[in-house]
This record gives sequence, structure tokens and C-alpha cells, in this order.
Amino acid sequence: APRLISAPRLISAPRVIPATPGSGVLTPGYVAIAGGLVTEVGEGLPPRPPDLVLDSGVLVPGFVDLQVNGYFGTELMTAGAAGWELVARRLPETGTTAFLPTFITAPLAELTVALRVAAAITAALPPAGARVLGVHLEGPFISPGRRGAHNQSWIIPPSPAAVDELLAAGSGLVSLVTLAPERDGGLAAVERLTAAGVLVSVGHSDATARQVAAAASAGARMVTHLYNAQRPLHHREPGVVGQALADPRLTSGLIADLRHVAAQACAIAFAAAPGRICLVTDAAACAGMPPGSYLLGGEPIELPPWDAEPPGAGQLPWDAEPPGAGQLPWDAEPPVRADGTLAGSALRMDAGVANMVAAGIDLATVIAAASRVPADLVGRPDLGRIAPGAAADLAWLGDDLRAAATWVRGEKVYPAR
Repeated sequence: APRLISAPRLISAPRVIPATPGSGVLTPGYVAIAGGLVTEVGEGLPPRPPDLVLDSGVLVPGFVDLQVNGYFGTELMTAGAAGWELVARRLPETGTTAFLPTFITAPLAELTVALRVAAAITAALPPAGARVLGVHLEGPFISPGRRGAHNQSWIIPPSPAAVDELLAAGSGLVSLVTLAPERDGGLAAVERLTAAGVLVSVGHSDATARQVAAAASAGARMVTHLYNAQRPLHHREPGVVGQALADPRLTSGLIADLRHVAAQACAIAFAAAPGRICLVTDAAACAGMPPGSYLLGGEPIELPPWDAEPPGAGQLPWDAEPPGAGQLPWDAEPPVRADGTLAGSALRMDAGVANMVAAGIDLATVIAAASRVPADLVGRPDLGRIAPGAAADLAWLGDDLRAAATWVRGEKVYPAR
């Protein structure tokens, strides 16, 4: 294995995927870094002897995950500074270098407190880990009929007072809000949030295609976890799914564990909406942990036992060999509520990438969906790509597409040595 120096100035790799439009795969490729930024990227032999030679796998932009409820036993909505630091420090193990902590539906007073706490925590987080890009509020302005694992008792309509209370509590930290635009006051809330610089996503919604289109006209630019907890596609009423795939103004998140969405439906989404699919994990506190009981939204969830042999200490269920056609490189069932409702996932982002490749999607397309597309959605053109002037947030994926090393701001943050 190559010696992974902390801050290499020039890296060469057998494959580099810049994830910029039209760039494809550089075979081989090289990346130059200075001051935490990419200064040069090219194909072929590097112009001078590299500091780091990767002899296998592929060098890609660090992943950007817009939906992380928790990880490594920590639920971010209820965690303190130590829990946030743990998640930020360890997410690079999965290739993720930037993320949105996600708070699902809770009583309004609890959400406002959680946002105030989060604002204080993020202001003091050390830089040696994944970047926190804000907070994603998934609720409480959703449809009771499409609530999924959300507690119906805490769902409320998006009144101007409630919207303003959350914005004020977040002190600029609220970056993304998932809501159901068909609810009374929904379109006004979309306009208010958009005016405040918040990305609005249609989700947990029973909206018709016409109502989704109206939300897009009001400023919504995203659909949360496509196919899940929303009005499905029908040939006479396209619903949320149909409008999401057909409307060029909308980009859809996709939980890439192949349990929330079948491989064929994932392939349909990528084919129908090229450049408008972004991968998310929707990871809950159970992600990266053994089977057992955890929390989501402050309420219990259960991560079922693995189908295969239990992994060794500190390991996750991952095929040792690169996945072949039709194989699943990730074999963990998602967590569930007591009634069997899916409740987040236990997915790694690098596993989600491998899943989409196994589903037949081109690797460069999948990498962009896990990096540049979500970064652009949240207004961070400096992230999610390997290009001059972009942040040197990089992930080295092995031939099995599992993260082997990760750099943030040009500094190696995984592995620790």
C-alpha cells in the first residue's frame, strides 16, 4: 500500500474522476494541491514526481451527504458536542467529507432548542473531520398520510410563525427544509424559506404533480428520498415521483441502499433525470454499529441482525471481493420502527456508490451524484469536484469502491495514521 503522507502536494492515481461536467474518467490522472485547494488536475503522467502514488482504485471528490440523522451510535438531533465531533471525525471513513445533520419531526419547542444547541456546537467544531454544511429539517411540516417513521402527533402545518421561529433558532444554520407543499400555507412557506436562502425540498408529501410543480415555481428545488414517503407515479396522476423526474427544476435525493428503492427503480431515476439525482444515506444512529436498538427522532428503532455471518470487531458487512453484476456490496437491512416501518438506514455513502454501480449506473455518473450534484444544490460550488480552486476534499476508493483514504482541506483525516 502507498505511504499516505498527511498533506501531499501532488497525487497520481490510475483513475481520477473530477466529477465536473463532461470530465469523465482520467486514466491515469493526477491532482496538485496547495493551501487546502486543488491547483491543477490532469490526465496522463504528472508533470513532476508525485508525493503520493496510488497504485489501484480511483481518486474522487469527497462525498457530500445531505441527509444524516446520525451515525456511530449518535443521534445528532439529541447529541451534545462530543457526539457531533465523533460523527464529523469518523464520517471520512465512508468517503464523506461534508454533510447536513438532519433533524426529523419533533415538537416545535424541541426543534428550536436543538437548533440553538447545534448552532453553538458547529461554531466550535474542530476542522479535522467532515464539514458540517448546516442542518436539514425533515419536518415538521409534512403530510400525516405520508409520514413514514415520523410521529404524527408532532406534525404541524407550516404557519408563518412556526417557519420564522425555526429560522430564528437556527441563526442561519438551517440549510434545507423538507416539507409537504400541499398543506395549508405550504406554498407561502416555500417562498419564505427560499427568500431566506434555504433549500426547500418536497418530501413526506401527498402532493399531486401540479402541486409539486407549483412548489417548484415558488422556489423548491429538491425532492427528498425519491419514491419513499410520497405520492407515487401513476400514468394519469404523476404524483411527486412523476413530477420530480420530469421537472428540470427539481433534483431528487435517492437512498442508495437497494432496500428503500429497488435497483431497477434507481436505474429509471438516473435515466429519466440525468444530472438531477443525488445520493443520500438517510443514515440513522445505527449506521456503523452492530444490530440492536437505537434512536431516530428521539424514539426507538431497531437494526435487524445481518443476513450473513456477523462481521468482526469494528467491521461492517461488506463483500470482500468487488461486486459483480447483480450482487449487493452491502447486505444490511435498514432499521425499522416497532411496526416494521423503515426508519432511516444503516448505509455508508461509499457502499451506496457501489450499490449504484452494481445497479448498472456509470461510475462517473454515480460519483457526481454523490459529490458535485448535492454540493451544487446547497450552494457550495467549491465542494464535490476536483477542479482548480475547489477545496481539496478527496477520497481514494479501492477497487471494491470502499474508502481507503480521505483528505479534507488537503489534510489526511482517514486513516488516522
